[in-house]
Amino acid sequence: MKDLKTGEWTKYNGNWTEANDKIQQVVNETELVKEFKWGGDIYTFNKKNVLAFSGFKNHFALWFHNGVFLKDPYKVLVNANEEKTRALRQWRFNSADEIDVEKVREYVLEAIQLVKDGKEIKPQKSMPKEVSGILRKTLNQDNKLFTSFKTLSPGKQKEYIEYIDEAKQEKTKISRIEKIKPMIMEGKGLNDKYRK
Repeated sequence: MKDLKTGEWTKYNGNWTEANDKIQQVVNETELVKEFKWGGDIYTFNKKNVLAFSGFKNHFALWFHNGVFLKDPYKVLVNANEEKTRALRQWRFNSADEIDVEKVREYVLEAIQLVKDGKEIKPQKSMPKEVSGILRKTLNQDNKLFTSFKTLSPGKQKEYIEYIDEAKQEKTKISRIEKIKPMIMEGKGLNDKYRK
């Protein structure tokens, strides 16, 4: 997949052509449909995300969107980000030689069956986050910005709050606030460009 901001895919694609081809061969044998989401190819069944794969600097990864339900008989799946990820599981390969097409096929077919069976983790509805710190101060100092922020959906507000809160340094928070001000004024969400 290609990161539209950095173009990193072209940098790593050459390293993973064989791995990509092996996984693609399995996917091509199935009912999966390739769609373009979040800057890359996602394979779906009945409009439900099933899997994605891509090469990185040090590994090639195959993600299963509801991988938490997979039986994982070979104990190869990992949760790449336990703080944020509930259902997504990843299978990492350090070389194309590690890819056993038959084992991959087992996992892919089971992942499709999970969708057919309606197995999925529903997104959690979370309480709106409280605006605090420098973002609160900025909003309080600019009535138009405050009004625009309050007209955003709770989900969009949460995205902005988390984006600012994730920054460790004050100068990073300030620079992020300057970046998002025009987006807030236009009524856009932080991640709108990735949505259809």
